Amino acid sequence: MTEEQILCSASKYQEKFYLNPRYQNLPQKIKDELKAACVIFTEEIGGVIILYYDDEGNLSIATEFEENDFLYDEIGSGLKVNQMRNNKRELFEQLEEYYELMQMRG
Repeated sequence: MTEEQILCSASKYQEKFYLNPRYQNLPQKIKDELKAACVIFTEEIGGVIILYYDDEGNLSIATEFEENDFLYDEIGSGLKVNQMRNNKRELFEQLEEYYELMQMRG
């Protein structure tokens, strides 16, 4: 995944949320919703969550954790990712359409 493909991420380790500056023109409500979802994920599960666009323009979710992070909930991570995909389906579809339009504009 390239920097351009990353929409946003959050890290429990650095206690930070990152929104790619390329997507700063998203409505504030959407930015707030993304931030809340990512921060809640890292608070409950730990590690890092990354929302990114794959090569086909689909919004994907990746998680990472440090090798010595014994508090990271690996099983809970998969469950929480699936829950996020289901609960945020409409938002993710809208973000995929947005990404497609941005790609067309160059």
